[in-house]
Amino acid sequence: MTIRSARVGDVPGIYEQIRVFADRQLMIRRSMAELYESIREFLVAVDTENRVVGCVALHVFWENLAEVRCMAVAEPMQGLGVGRRLMERCWESARELGVRSVFALTNAVGFFERCGYHQIDKSELPQRIWNECVRCPAFPICTEVALIRSFEPESVTAASRPNLATAEI
Repeated sequence: MTIRSARVGDVPGIYEQIRVFADRQLMIRRSMAELYESIREFLVAVDTENRVVGCVALHVFWENLAEVRCMAVAEPMQGLGVGRRLMERCWESARELGVRSVFALTNAVGFFERCGYHQIDKSELPQRIWNECVRCPAFPICTEVALIRSFEPESVTAASRPNLATAEI
């Protein structure tokens, strides 16, 4: 299995990975057009036959904040480290871009915590991130948890962290 930047030829595979979870109302559905338009945000896991078996996107909001989106791994590949490898490559991409914090809104809290994220109150995130909420199958009753991973030293307390909700966006 290989983790790499997505290519336009991967879009049907990415679409299928997301569709499976969107059909279960666990993820926001994405159109093929949206996926083509945002292809540069995606990383994919491909098997030896170059089939997409997992995907994740890193969407940058501002100089200090990005979101992990569209994290999906084919069920037969779950539990084999595919998701963890995708998340680590996503984290490396954020570092290369100079983004200091990466957040996720998810119900897979344990997975993200194992990947180095910690829970925060949703109110710490800028209002701008909520523009897709109306597309969520759980809207308006959101059950997702906000988690974040930052390049800040571990000794920084929540009280001394800058409030991302007041960041200029």
